[in-house]
Amino acid sequence: MIPCQNLNFKNRFIDLGPEFYQEKQPDPVTDPYLVDYSPSVGKLIDLPEEGGDNFLANFSGNQPMEGARPLAMAYSGHQFGSYNPRLGDGRGLLLGEVQDKNNNTLDIHLKGCGPTRFSRGFDGRATLRASIREYLGGEAVHGLGIPTTRSLAVIGTGELVHREVPEPGAILVRLTDSHVRFGSFQFLHFNNKAEKVTALLNYIIERHYPTIQNDSDKYRILLRHVVNRTAKLIALWQANGFIHGVMNTDNMTITGATFDYGPFGFMDHFNPNFTPNHSDPNGRYAYGKQPEIGYWNLSKFAETLKHLVDSQFIAEELTNYQPTYNDYYRKLMGQKLGL
Repeated sequence: MIPCQNLNFKNRFIDLGPEFYQEKQPDPVTDPYLVDYSPSVGKLIDLPEEGGDNFLANFSGNQPMEGARPLAMAYSGHQFGSYNPRLGDGRGLLLGEVQDKNNNTLDIHLKGCGPTRFSRGFDGRATLRASIREYLGGEAVHGLGIPTTRSLAVIGTGELVHREVPEPGAILVRLTDSHVRFGSFQFLHFNNKAEKVTALLNYIIERHYPTIQNDSDKYRILLRHVVNRTAKLIALWQANGFIHGVMNTDNMTITGATFDYGPFGFMDHFNPNFTPNHSDPNGRYAYGKQPEIGYWNLSKFAETLKHLVDSQFIAEELTNYQPTYNDYYRKLMGQKLGL
């Protein structure tokens, strides 16, 4: 087994440069305690059953981990249709990349580990209630065969965080194949940093699609993959009655995984207008709207590629979204009927 403090981190994202992040250590907490640990997620990165020695100290932020270089990622995004240039990891830190037992690369991320320069005046902490909800939600969605972030553990901080009422605080240890969002590209694009958009695209291609690195059309091919993965993700949501609740572009990952569990929910009775998000009175992100919002978000991502991919080719790739979604959704629903 690999000792918890020696996960053999890689830090390729940090090589992109300081425009992409803020380096920062997690803020220590008073009295960390283990709320729950996922043995199945731990096995992915070859951790012992309960995480091993120093697990609480390492993942609560009280003790630095060898090889980790924590950073808060910069991004922006469209929130409920309006562009917000001031987002970023306000309470989360990417520790680095590790290899799982199948040689896949996974990010390890702490959520609720203190404020960053992107916190916009907030405390950078997470509640125990919300952390448990994301932990359980991710495992439920994973169990349904839907691509998603997963959680290694929920760690109580021994401190209160102040929301409408004081609540116990927690840190969520999250794993996924990428924390790069559509909004990561928008942040660079809207700041007129086309060369940085290209650098981030090259990072994604090297990490996730190395076989296309030398292709002259690699950026168009990458867009094709992102369209395909996003269409299939949302078809899976629709087939399982899952509503994300906050489909802002900063909550859409480049690899097509369910990401950032806020006011998500499952539909008990069919209602295309259902949303679990009480802050969405117009139902922008309601169940029946998710497929079209997926396309809208993809179009915003595609805008960041216009210095690399001809507009006609971008339009052609986006046109594939709806038939890909339709075909996969019909296949999934047919399987439910044994067809």
